[in-house]
Amino acid sequence: MHIAQEKISRDQYIEFLSRTDLGSQYPRERFLERIGRLLENADISLAARKDDGELIGVLLGITDFAYWLFVTDLGVDRRYTGQGIGKKLLQTAHTLAGGEKDIILYTCANENAVGFYEKNGMEKAEDVMVKNHVDWTPFNVTKD
Repeated sequence: MHIAQEKISRDQYIEFLSRTDLGSQYPRERFLERIGRLLENADISLAARKDDGELIGVLLGITDFAYWLFVTDLGVDRRYTGQGIGKKLLQTAHTLAGGEKDIILYTCANENAVGFYEKNGMEKAEDVMVKNHVDWTPFNVTKD
């Protein structure tokens, strides 16, 4: 397995999402349009691939490369969870953004992922503010 900075295509990412639990974090509203913008504009876009090129992990993040990194997406193919891929993606992104001595790491964690983030040194914050007026119809991303 190797990790590299890489822009992932919309179709490839949607197929990947269908193999992860990450695919349930998006609203149905304008999904194809918005997922394309996410992939195009993420400051950090990491892909974990097997030696044969199969995409098995992704991390997307936005950062100012000076103070903070917000991880918008971190997913691992269900067949490969528990092998340290997510941890390696998180460490690589943190390093690329500037390292733990300069960069505060943030994310909005799915309740099922809180344990993963806590195991990787993160803690729940009370200093985050939210303004949310987004239409949000839950759905699961599938290949179809």
